[in-house]
Amino acid sequence: MKILYFDCAMGAAGDMLAAALLELHPDPSAFLAKLNAALPERVRVTAEPDEKQGIRGTHFRVAVDGEEEGAEQGHAHPHTSVKEILERIEGLEIPAPVKADALAVYRRIAEAESEVHGKPVENIHLHEVGSLDALADVLAVCWLIHELQPDEISCSEIAVGSGTVKCAHGVLPVPAPATERLLRGLPIRAGEERGELCTPTGAALLGHFASAFGPLPEMRLKKTGIGTGTKDFRTANILRAFLGEGEDGAETVLELRCNLDDSTPEEIGFAMERLFEAGALDVFTAPIGMKKNRPGIMLTVLCKQERRDELLRCLFRHTGTLGVRETLCPRYTLRRSLRTVETEAGPVRVKTAEGFGVRREKPEYEDLARIAREKGISLRQAAALLEKTT
Repeated sequence: MKILYFDCAMGAAGDMLAAALLELHPDPSAFLAKLNAALPERVRVTAEPDEKQGIRGTHFRVAVDGEEEGAEQGHAHPHTSVKEILERIEGLEIPAPVKADALAVYRRIAEAESEVHGKPVENIHLHEVGSLDALADVLAVCWLIHELQPDEISCSEIAVGSGTVKCAHGVLPVPAPATERLLRGLPIRAGEERGELCTPTGAALLGHFASAFGPLPEMRLKKTGIGTGTKDFRTANILRAFLGEGEDGAETVLELRCNLDDSTPEEIGFAMERLFEAGALDVFTAPIGMKKNRPGIMLTVLCKQERRDELLRCLFRHTGTLGVRETLCPRYTLRRSLRTVETEAGPVRVKTAEGFGVRREKPEYEDLARIAREKGISLRQAAALLEKTT
């Protein structure tokens, strides 16, 4: 099983992700030539060796009309409508899965901006993330991931920075409002540096591609890609991408179990919520009979061994248990991957699970539910739109 892991200790931006992935590609020059051929003539992408605090990596550069973003006499960011961006992507001669991923990433950004400004998505105009240089970053990341073909993509917690950032709307707190909405549900921290460490483009790309967040998973490391950022900080401004091989479907996990006879349903529900936030793989309950003929609940947590201490603290903090049992369990899982399918009602992520002689596909519930709400149809009818497409 091929595993791709992003280390975002210094945040994430589209160009840093693209550069790190480019270092993992078997033929970076050929890829850049292919990307440049697909992009509008005004846009030119290059990659150069770079160094941050003695660490060598690659800097991904995008020039529009011969000038880079941030240059003193650089080009101004136009106000680009979501419709224009999506039409521009639709018109590119790129592989269909790359196109679907790029469209899905920009829809994520548009929905975040829509929520921030209180306007319908069709009335949203994008500034920095709508520019041609940002489009090149998004396409590069989507295309590189398509060609690297990882079976699993995961990510560390994301450093977002602190202080303020100057953008098209003025000076905003970090993380900027749209970035904050794109990061909801993902583990974040401020980090040690002031300034914007995670951009909206970086947040949208990680939210779309990463299926898990946490420590570096167990793997046989094959290659590491390092993408450098534009700014200089006290800490090396880099993003690392690790590519390795994991055991195909076999791993060892912990089962942590406790019996509860004095917790309310609300307390148990809250405890389960916090356990998932602390990195549990799964949390579930079962009714049991306890001493003194009391009905009770057995709460079970599945987790990686490195998360044991944090989850034990969580169990003791949020339940009334006086003791937790631990069992080391072999676990066998199917390989999982995620792809995006474009339907007439919008993108739908489809999970694929395979191994041990079986293969299953299942659409992401949240995407079907969104379509069902928007169209005023049932969940089954939303699923039928996907079947019609595939």
